[in-house]
Amino acid sequence: MEIEKGQQGPPSEAGRQQVPAAIQTPPGTTPPGISVTPSRGRRLPRAVKRALAVAVVGGVVAGGVLALLPWLPGQRHEAPLPAPGPGAVTRAATALGAGMPASTADLTALIDDRVAHLRTHPGDQESWAVLGTAYVEKGRQTADAAYFPKAEKALRTSLKAKPEDNVQALAGLAALAGARHDFRAAKRWGEQAVELAPKRWTSYPVLIEAYGQLGDQEAAAKTLDKLRGLGTSASSRAAGMLSAGQVYWNRGWREDAAAVLADATVLARSPAQESLGLFRSGEILWERGEPAQALRYYEAALRADRGNHAALAGKGRALAALGRTAAAVRAYKAAIAKQPTPEYALELGELYESLDDAKGALAQYDALHARVRRDDAGGVNDELILGLFEADHGDPASAVRRLQAEWGRHGSAEVADALGWALHRAGDDEEALKHAVKAMDQGQISAVFAYHRGEIERALGRYGAARRHLQQALRINPYFSPLLAPRAEAVLEELGEPAMSAPPD
Repeated sequence: MEIEKGQQGPPSEAGRQQVPAAIQTPPGTTPPGISVTPSRGRRLPRAVKRALAVAVVGGVVAGGVLALLPWLPGQRHEAPLPAPGPGAVTRAATALGAGMPASTADLTALIDDRVAHLRTHPGDQESWAVLGTAYVEKGRQTADAAYFPKAEKALRTSLKAKPEDNVQALAGLAALAGARHDFRAAKRWGEQAVELAPKRWTSYPVLIEAYGQLGDQEAAAKTLDKLRGLGTSASSRAAGMLSAGQVYWNRGWREDAAAVLADATVLARSPAQESLGLFRSGEILWERGEPAQALRYYEAALRADRGNHAALAGKGRALAALGRTAAAVRAYKAAIAKQPTPEYALELGELYESLDDAKGALAQYDALHARVRRDDAGGVNDELILGLFEADHGDPASAVRRLQAEWGRHGSAEVADALGWALHRAGDDEEALKHAVKAMDQGQISAVFAYHRGEIERALGRYGAARRHLQQALRINPYFSPLLAPRAEAVLEELGEPAMSAPPD
């Protein structure tokens, strides 16, 4: 592909190379977030360009704050790097460097800036890493998996241009794999990034998440210890706190998780970071069965950052639990309009079903399938959410096949629980119980896990154990599902109180 006329800078040897497909567009078309007109403005020195690559690529996989991109007066601006100055591009780089989402407009400006530069400098591996990581964040932010193939092409182009010691591209590929729910790949890329730069804290959080999703809580805890031992900078402390909150929660240490997330919120250096800490604290309160308190945290998260769409969905859950169903539906619809994920469609569909609105539920279930197909085209693995849907609302046998394959890929507690439930719904209760036990043995305290196990035990005639786990589910969170929580209450009433007399010999 020839470089278009009218672009700045002479065609260097790198400039005569073919522009890879990650920024190619059909004639007369412009994909979202890409400008085919190069921006004109201040040039960045090479050292600043390198800082931009390191901060942006590393920051996507971690929380924390980085001070980056200072202008360096008195230095010669060697490369014609078009940039709009310390405005939108710098704000986006700063946000991503802090592990927080940039605004849509700023992120688009960063993508435009790198695309414009790469049209004349396609051999610049650092800018390819920046572009790829920005595409990952755009895909996360919009729930549009179409950005992920672009991200992969850009990151692999960076790695091809610099096969050795390219930690930026490795970290970006780890973040991309995590966004696609391919946690084996995220583990592989993350381990390579950490091995290459063990003191680079921004490579650790995505690796910690990957270990957790693979069911290796011990490795997650050890990696967390390494992260927290890297230093006392604000960036590494914030990253450690956010990662610790999830690790502690997965191991059943609820108070520790709540405390560390409260600390992370107090030490927040940006509205987006504060919003993330508030949202995760709200999630803990929700899981503990405190919807009124959770609602306050979700609303505070939205006040801190209106772009926190996950907090909108959390608000919907809490409002439904409090009986404010009309407001709950509005909150879910707002979340889906901003970030249309299959998970939100399933939650809203089940809320409609609990309200005896079959038409509304069916519309959301159809939307779920459409979003899964869209995600699949972008390389996203939605087998867990699709298996859960099929188990309760579709074909349990299909759910078993999907989730057995997913269990072979990712041995997390969530997959073990989902597979156990699908096996129960398909009629194989003995095998189902094995997986339900595995889910709870990992330590996570979950009302859904306890409910599923209780129902499986009831089907096996183990009424004492069934009663115990159904009661546990309602103690953990009496509002855990608009469909399943009422069923748990009904089953407990049917089972009645345990007999007081001793059983016969």
